[in-house]
Formats: sequence, structure tokens, C-alpha cells
Amino acid sequence: MNVEDLWNRYHEPLKKFIASRVRDQSMVDDILQIVFMKIQIHLPGLKDEQSIRGWIYRIARNSIIDFYRTERSIDQLPDHIEFSDEADEENFTKEAAACIRSSIKKLPEKYRVALELTEIQGLSQKDLCEKMDISYSGAKSRVQRGREKLKQLMMRCCHIESDRYGNIIDFRIMKE
Repeated sequence: MNVEDLWNRYHEPLKKFIASRVRDQSMVDDILQIVFMKIQIHLPGLKDEQSIRGWIYRIARNSIIDFYRTERSIDQLPDHIEFSDEADEENFTKEAAACIRSSIKKLPEKYRVALELTEIQGLSQKDLCEKMDISYSGAKSRVQRGREKLKQLMMRCCHIESDRYGNIIDFRIMKE
């Protein structure tokens, strides 16, 4: 398989995939070009041509992550990003949100409340300490421990792949 064949087959679906995840529409074509440059560079090393579609979409997801990593400040996240293969696009966000919410409900109350207030309702940890009448370090500790407990719960039922910075690049609920 050569890059020209891959371009003809995947450039339109990839462009839609990228456009649905990048707010700055002027960057969509640039990211698409970056994806195909990476494909061209790494195609000779691809061993399993059967998995080429997943490989291409992984390159696209990682390129989108790289775009946001370089474009955003450390505190600012984009409003909407989904990380999934094209076939899973529609269900990914709903599935991930449902999994996270149901897992949060399984946490002990003090951690559940801390995570619901900070992660879902957007309360700052400073506001959390005032609302729950605990120290600031206590609020930080609850959120941190709650996140760790949530991670442990989710690792039992979900496949979660992250990059070296902790950003989620792949998420699937494991079927039993």
C-alpha cells in the first residue's frame, strides 16, 4: 500500500474526524497534512497492513493531542475533544461519561462528593474546602485520593491508554 492510495481512501474521513475535534477550523488541513507526513515517514515500518485503519486514526488522534498541547496554556483545556476511532465516534463520549459517572457513584461518600463538586460541577478546590468546611489541604487530599480511587475502579472495567503526560488517547469499556 502506498501513501497515494491511503490519501485517496482516508483523506476525506480523516478531515471530518479532525474537524469534529478541532475548534480552529483553519488548522484542520494543517493537521491533516501532518498526519499524512507521519504516515509517509512511518509506512515502511508498518508490519501489519490489516490494522492500517486503526494505525492511521491513532496517528490522527496523537496529532490532535499534539496540536492542543502546543496551542493551549497549562490550565486551559478545549471545550470538546473526543478520542475514538471513526466507527466509535458517536458513542465514545456518552460511553466514557456514563462509565465515569457510574464509577464515581461507587466511591466512598467523601470522595464521591469531592469529585462531583470539583470535576463535574467545576468547583475549585478552594471553594470545595469552604463548602465542606474542611482545610484546603484536606480538600486537595480528598480530590487527589478520590481521583486515585476512581482510576482504580475504572482500570478494572475499562481499557484506558494514556500518553506520557497522562492524556487519555484511547478508552474502551472491556466486555466480559
